[in-house]
Amino acid sequence: MLLRGFKGGIHPPENKKFSGGKEFSYISVPHTCFIPLQQHLGKPAKPVVEEGQSVEEGQLIAEADGVISANVHSSIPGKVVGIRLHPTVYSPQTQCVIIETEGAFSTSSKSNPEENWESLLREEMRSRIKDAGIVGLGGAAFPTAVKLSPPPNKPIDTLIVNGAECEPYLTVDDMLMRSFPGEIIEGIRITMKVLGVDKAIIGIEKNKPEAIRTLQKSLGKNELSRKIELVALKTKYPQGAEKQLIKALLGREVPTGGLPMDVKAVVQNVGTVFAIREAILLKKPLYERYITVSGPIVKKPGNYKVRLGTRISDILDEIGGLTEEPAKVIMGGPMCGIALDSLEIPVVKGTSGILFFGKKEVYNDAYLPCIRCGRCVSVCPAGLLPCDISVAVERGMNDALEALKPFDCIMCGSCTYVCPSRRPISHFIKLGQQRLKSKSAVK
Repeated sequence: MLLRGFKGGIHPPENKKFSGGKEFSYISVPHTCFIPLQQHLGKPAKPVVEEGQSVEEGQLIAEADGVISANVHSSIPGKVVGIRLHPTVYSPQTQCVIIETEGAFSTSSKSNPEENWESLLREEMRSRIKDAGIVGLGGAAFPTAVKLSPPPNKPIDTLIVNGAECEPYLTVDDMLMRSFPGEIIEGIRITMKVLGVDKAIIGIEKNKPEAIRTLQKSLGKNELSRKIELVALKTKYPQGAEKQLIKALLGREVPTGGLPMDVKAVVQNVGTVFAIREAILLKKPLYERYITVSGPIVKKPGNYKVRLGTRISDILDEIGGLTEEPAKVIMGGPMCGIALDSLEIPVVKGTSGILFFGKKEVYNDAYLPCIRCGRCVSVCPAGLLPCDISVAVERGMNDALEALKPFDCIMCGSCTYVCPSRRPISHFIKLGQQRLKSKSAVK
């Protein structure tokens, strides 16, 4: 099988041994769920419930506010005990619907009859995906119904399914592909129909041989395998980034400031197509998801199914806690994830994993000046000059900064990883982007 890749990138230690190959376990339903109204890119959803109201599992509790927004549903049956600010991964103060468990579980305890989706109209399918509040589950959390509605002047010819999971430690997508190959293939077929395309490519890094084998077996050697191609990719970070995945699989370059649809492609994570299938066939809203809980100090690392709104502290209580006080907690992967300052933060739609690190895994020393070694330039998958961007930001050289195209950065963190001066280059680039946005807003 031909291995494909992209220019640049790095090879950090995979560290997938902690949770790799561990089948999914279920985190118990928490007594209280803290469900943020902001679990997606775009505007927060608007609450449609009130304090004191009883809700059912899967019931709509907040509706999308505008085009770039997403519905939010109750993860548990219970009573709304408050709609107030609570810390989340997005902000120290995010509006949340707080629900205490009460009553019977109406959805998860019984199977819904699966529908013949092939008879459904594409618009009806998009509507179900929107109603279910599906967003990208790879981490970006962009509303899926919007992504599956390209404008008429942007025809799509290929669906790319992202099974790369290139972030160290994370193994949830690998286990999804190994556990539910048939469901994922059906989710791909459904997504292809929604987009109106006859071609899909599944990209999986070669370090997931069992996932490749099980999906290939599900595809078989028939008409389906001619429409859905499975491609093994080089094990290299950030292989799962949209632009790099498109380049590796289609040989197409997404233009500066452009989107995948500009090169006739749409990219969806394997977890997202799994959720799309459940929304279409079972009319199931997105109120739970699979995640990886891992790290050197986790007593029981593994892959878990968890209700959205479950606090990290509740998860730790159930899996036995940690071997020492954490020096750093990250939601997502270690390269692109977000460091947290509280264990009261709840799991949200975009949570692919929660990682815990002890003191010896965390570097806290001060960074040094740039020594112009060029390592960041050699690994940048976007072909930028990260060192120059970071220096321009430090020195307040906004005109020079703009010419260096910081908005082409995909925030993969490869530059920071290889920097011998331990400079937080990705942070500098993000700061530079914010400065240029502020400058443009003033104009």
